[in-house]
Amino acid sequence: MSSYDVVVIGSGPGGYVSAIRCAQLGMKTALVEKYQTLGGTCLNVGCIPSKALLDSSEHYHAAVHSFEEHGIQVDKPQIDFAQMMNRKAGVVNTTCDGIDYLMKKNEIDVLKGFGSLLDKNTVQVSGKSTTKVSAKNIILATGSKPIELPFAKFDKERIISSTEALSLKEIPKHMIVIGGGVIGLELGSVYKRLGAEVTVVEYAKSIIPTMDGAMGKELMRSLKKLGVKFSLSTKVSGVSRDGEQVKVTATNKKGEEVVFEGDYCLVAVGRGAYTEKLGLENVGIETDERGRIAVNEQLQTTVANIYAIGDVVRGAMLAHKAEEEGVFVAESIAGEKPHINYDLIPGIVYTWPEVAAVGKTEEALKEAGVEYKMGSFPMRALGRSRASGDIDGVVKVLADKKTDEVLGVHIVAARAADIIMEAVTAMEFRASAEDIARICHGHPTYTEALKEAALAATGNRALHS
Repeated sequence: MSSYDVVVIGSGPGGYVSAIRCAQLGMKTALVEKYQTLGGTCLNVGCIPSKALLDSSEHYHAAVHSFEEHGIQVDKPQIDFAQMMNRKAGVVNTTCDGIDYLMKKNEIDVLKGFGSLLDKNTVQVSGKSTTKVSAKNIILATGSKPIELPFAKFDKERIISSTEALSLKEIPKHMIVIGGGVIGLELGSVYKRLGAEVTVVEYAKSIIPTMDGAMGKELMRSLKKLGVKFSLSTKVSGVSRDGEQVKVTATNKKGEEVVFEGDYCLVAVGRGAYTEKLGLENVGIETDERGRIAVNEQLQTTVANIYAIGDVVRGAMLAHKAEEEGVFVAESIAGEKPHINYDLIPGIVYTWPEVAAVGKTEEALKEAGVEYKMGSFPMRALGRSRASGDIDGVVKVLADKKTDEVLGVHIVAARAADIIMEAVTAMEFRASAEDIARICHGHPTYTEALKEAALAATGNRALHS
């Protein structure tokens, strides 16, 4: 039986990054993966393929709706959907091949098969054959899977999860999206830009309900201009299929029954921790009511040498959060003193415009009784936005009323995913709104909107609005 310092179960962003860091720190490391390709949900059926389709759909939409305004005359563009999907697959394959390369480069043994715990130092790998390996330390990084509603079972053909939505053979005529969160809005916007009718049905009173309320309103305005339809405060009670048609039955905020009919129904109500058949019971590790593994501040489970990271533990289900935890655990095992500031992990929605946020929402500050000041700046007042035609959106800065320390930054804008990192950096070093406002920003850039919002937060000093 082979012996390792660390065995990582799961090769998603948390798992493979953790394995790399362990190897860099001199530990003999193995990575266990049940699928043929490495990279987990993110690289195979999540972050990477969805962004590939988002970019392709945005290019097509720009060609149809914006090229003429820019003085570019073209015949009406035609969609080669098969090629669009082939490109997406190529992006995925190249990215996954890159993980294979990194494993070889760092001399990490990749064990193909389903990993489970036999005891606190033994992992069974069940693949074409069954093997056992011993480990001084074990890291559980098995990720998550789409949540299936009891009245909307996936048939993987017409009633689908995000996995199937990334590999459709045709553009839907009418896609009904249950869930107005990140996944539903991203994929809904893909197919709307490609010509589908899209209706989003959301139980909460706003879309992206976990983010700042003003951002949800701003994004909905933009998506409505795109043609996406919304039914908020609507509780779905049933989903049925008749051939190629799907019917969604729900109750609206007035208590009336409403029915939505389409040819596809994307159920995007969140993801649940994947811990099935891991053998947790063999070592006495329990899960909470949401199936997540309990961990301490060092990300140790109740068994000291077994750690858990990413979507299987508390916190936001984000690839970059899992990566940080993977590095944190590797360095902790090596005796180092790593650091993660969970308050400063950015959240991002890759629609167009994008949404990005870090820190406290305005609603959270009000609930906590924190005295704060707010400054905002509309993207349409920005020279760079007018030059590119991306005028939808706003930047909002929240700062402590007494100290001026930045408490939260919320953005709807082109390239918000990139802009937010300036705010994350500033907040990591406890910057004030005045600090951001005093930094010279290149002109014309999208990040000038952050400077202007910070100026507004310091006392209505925005220069261009």
